[in-house]
Amino acid sequence: MPHLHIEKFKEIEFPASYDDVAFNFIAVNANAVDEKLISVSVEGESFFLLVKEEESRSLLKTDKLTRPASIYNVHKALSAYAKKAGLNVLASNVLSGQKNEHLEKVTALKKIEYFASNFQTDKEVRIEVGFGSGRHLLHQAANNRDILFIGIEIHRPSIEQVLKQIAIQELDNLLVLDYDARLFMELVPSNIVGKIYVHFPVPWDKKPHRRVISTSFIEESRRVLKVGGTLELRTDSENYYAYSYETFIAFNKTVLHISKNKDIAVSSKYEDRWKRMEKNIYDVTMINEEESEALSIEGSFDFEPFDADVKRVLSLHKSTERFEDGFIHFERVYLVENGVMLRISMGSFDRPEHLYLIVKDKSISYYPELPLKSKSNLRAHKHLERVLHG
Repeated sequence: MPHLHIEKFKEIEFPASYDDVAFNFIAVNANAVDEKLISVSVEGESFFLLVKEEESRSLLKTDKLTRPASIYNVHKALSAYAKKAGLNVLASNVLSGQKNEHLEKVTALKKIEYFASNFQTDKEVRIEVGFGSGRHLLHQAANNRDILFIGIEIHRPSIEQVLKQIAIQELDNLLVLDYDARLFMELVPSNIVGKIYVHFPVPWDKKPHRRVISTSFIEESRRVLKVGGTLELRTDSENYYAYSYETFIAFNKTVLHISKNKDIAVSSKYEDRWKRMEKNIYDVTMINEEESEALSIEGSFDFEPFDADVKRVLSLHKSTERFEDGFIHFERVYLVENGVMLRISMGSFDRPEHLYLIVKDKSISYYPELPLKSKSNLRAHKHLERVLHG
């Protein structure tokens, strides 16, 4: 990720702007003053820059929780702050100049709010989780122009590579999302997906709760799939294959196809390497046979106004509140002008959402955007409001 190593961090007066970048406010970690967050807005995207101060030098980079869809905007924000504050840059991988000409043209990269408010239902949808190099995803989109493909990936270089190919190949039926696929599935309308591809997911042998394939992911897949639609797992990990088979077969009613070393139309460079190494490739395909009820999610993320007790809010640091099927963990607390900002994780245990919350001026608000409107997040929000109100 883009970053700057600087001789010494210098704070500017907020709010301010430079080179079309708005610097909104600064938040200081209440328990580690060497960590700061700078709120910035660039081309309609708001996110944080993270400052880590050290004795000999400091680091300025983007905050992982709020990183924007456009990596170009991160480069621009870092460069603008360095110039505005007059920082002495010791080392940098921040690029200067214009966007890549292909990325200038493409509009395929979407934020989660696009799907939450504007999910297309007029054509069949296919979803690939963790598309990597994008070879399979691009092949499918190019050969099925009447189908909408959604590729989900969190590795930025892979996203940039696929976006360039979308522009070069002029693919108007492929959208890209940088988000947790497990959360994304909760807002997909029912019965519109033809295929879900999960090709070579990270096995997470030491952290199985982070695996894409889980009981809840399969349940959401069955809901969003059309009758006859398929969830297709492809893996080189025998452990992941065995775990997934047991998870699939635990359902009271299911149809599975199992294959070993099956050839497909296009394979990734990693799969080609594994085949040369004579590693086995396992396929588990679940076929959906039932139509599901329409998706219905009711509720809001509004907070009731209240007089905040700053000391009590600060005391929430590192505490955890548990409720049925979910939790809220107060990871960090920050001081902002006339208030407090909390970094929290909340929602279900296996697919929590990480976000920020600002408490000031008798109000509470999520920042820089609302949580995904899912049933687990709405349940967590109600519990969060009770905790904050005491």
